[in-house]
Amino acid sequence: MRAPRSAFGILVAALAAAMAGCALNPPPPATDLQRHALPNTVVPTAWKAGGAAAAPVADRWLASFGDPGLSALVGEALVYNADLQVAAARVEQAAGYVKVADGALLPSVGVVAMGGGKSGGSGGLDGIWLNASLELDVWGRLRYGQAAAQEQSAAVAADYAYARQSLAATVAKGWFLAIEAGLQRAIAQDAVRAAEALLRLAQDRLRIGNGNEQAVAEARVNVGTARDRLRQIELAREQALRALELLVGRYPVAEIAVAARLSPLPPPAPVGMPSQLLERRPDVIAAERRVAAAFDRVGEAKAALLPRISLTAGGSSVSSDLIVLTDTNNPIWSLGGNLIAPLYQGGVLRAQVEIRSAEEKQAVADYARIGQRAFGEVENALAAENALREREAILAATVRDSERALELVQIQYRVGSADLRAVEQNQLALYSARISLLRVQTERLAQRVNLHLALGGGFDLPAIEPIAAQ
Repeated sequence: MRAPRSAFGILVAALAAAMAGCALNPPPPATDLQRHALPNTVVPTAWKAGGAAAAPVADRWLASFGDPGLSALVGEALVYNADLQVAAARVEQAAGYVKVADGALLPSVGVVAMGGGKSGGSGGLDGIWLNASLELDVWGRLRYGQAAAQEQSAAVAADYAYARQSLAATVAKGWFLAIEAGLQRAIAQDAVRAAEALLRLAQDRLRIGNGNEQAVAEARVNVGTARDRLRQIELAREQALRALELLVGRYPVAEIAVAARLSPLPPPAPVGMPSQLLERRPDVIAAERRVAAAFDRVGEAKAALLPRISLTAGGSSVSSDLIVLTDTNNPIWSLGGNLIAPLYQGGVLRAQVEIRSAEEKQAVADYARIGQRAFGEVENALAAENALREREAILAATVRDSERALELVQIQYRVGSADLRAVEQNQLALYSARISLLRVQTERLAQRVNLHLALGGGFDLPAIEPIAAQ
């Protein structure tokens, strides 16, 4: 018999019926989620730490440091960093799960072919069977699964964006730390040279009868201490360079070239409004999408408690030289449907609903944790920037005073009105103040990077596409 002309139409109508099934409940909007997840958090109209403009958060923070070497290194890290490649692979994986979920809403078609023969000759049973089936998503189980996959994919994409921002921030702070280590080495080398000069002066005074052996011994101790401090700083510099090389995927040989001086601190960064933070930071957006995905999985689990309705269609054509077929009309077509209703499965399906509901609660709590952390990171970065600015001014004055004090005591030592110990103490105070000032200047740059990362501002380098499998 011939295939019914309406067979294809029935499948199309069934697909339309499935798509027009029960409407899905949407996940809670962001405002409701914030109110539910952060009931004890009153968001102020301005940042409490203050000290910055309330203008909208600006991108291109990496370029604001005016360091082409730093920008090039961040670009290299975005291509070769292994951790970022892992995050990129997760983006591809999540996109694949979306395709799987999309495919569950479409008809499934399969074909079976068979051929046979007799011993010593040709002939036998030959046939082909074509089967198609479509589950009518009346209750939304498949569509909830599709929505959950899409939300999860959006969450993973936001994770990838935050991973890029975090990597850029880590490279920038590592860059500043490596430069600082080099400058600290120069200060330590100055200290060694000054200690050696004092040792020579003590020896000269002993030789002409104006000094004593105790002063020479103390000078030698001072030289040894300065050399030991220099060696420690050199090791710290090598480790800082190796850390940078690992971030960009190079072999850690401590040979990467960094700038000779720290970048000047850019003007104050606009920080926007606290209420806008949760809408901008990629990690918060990822947490919000995971809440939506968990909500959809609850709907999927609840829909699994209801019957599943499917339509099937098939056609076959069979011929044989050995067997006399009772019906030789070929091809043969069939249409049908089935209903599967879960009657008793030991409470497994209801337990799945409970599990998915608990996962939703966990996702909401995780959103609250990340949101509170985001507020804290911005406030801490602003407070640190204010404190470091004041500390830099204090330490700069301390360095000037220490230089003057050392200059005066050196004059007194040469004329014999002060001993070597006073010179060494003033010398140590000066180099300690110089290192402290350098540390604060580096920390100001690092805290500015932390502020940009906390605010969710972009660094304006092109996105790196996920690496395809070879």
